[in-house]
Amino acid sequence: MTPRCLLIVEDDPALSEVLSRAFERRGYRVHAAMDVAAGCSAAQTLQSDCAIVDLKLPDGSGLKVVEALAEMQPDCRTVVMTGYASIATAIEAIKLGATHYLTKPASIAEIEAAFKRTEGDAEAEAAEGPMSVDAVEWEHINRVLAEQEGNISATARALGMHRRTLQRKLARPPEA
Repeated sequence: MTPRCLLIVEDDPALSEVLSRAFERRGYRVHAAMDVAAGCSAAQTLQSDCAIVDLKLPDGSGLKVVEALAEMQPDCRTVVMTGYASIATAIEAIKLGATHYLTKPASIAEIEAAFKRTEGDAEAEAAEGPMSVDAVEWEHINRVLAEQEGNISATARALGMHRRTLQRKLARPPEA
């Protein structure tokens, strides 16, 4: 059996290293990229069976890497993994070609299971109650951010708030 090829696009060097080692032990050939540009370049040159893509990267949104992988490697099983999860970015990730969306921290077993999932889960539980005001605000901000293609300045203008205020809000996801 030929080893599966995995592309990891993650800007946290420690997490990238942990993921790389864990998947190499499971028989994957691993290639790591630290930003959108390197991830898109790898999508053009490296034939990957699966990919883990961080949503927030130093040079933009990981959704651009998801889109590039879907265009150039339609059979690649792409999992978006983020510490800044929102409904808006989950929907955009799936529309752009991701096969799954996980929040950090996620275990290696959860990530590998996400690569294998091809069906939705009709048994998934609905939330117990309505979203908090903070969570509704977070979702709205992320929806506008997605509409502005990750541009913080344009998002701040669209929301009528100062750029630094927006950055502070984005740095603090609401409590679950």
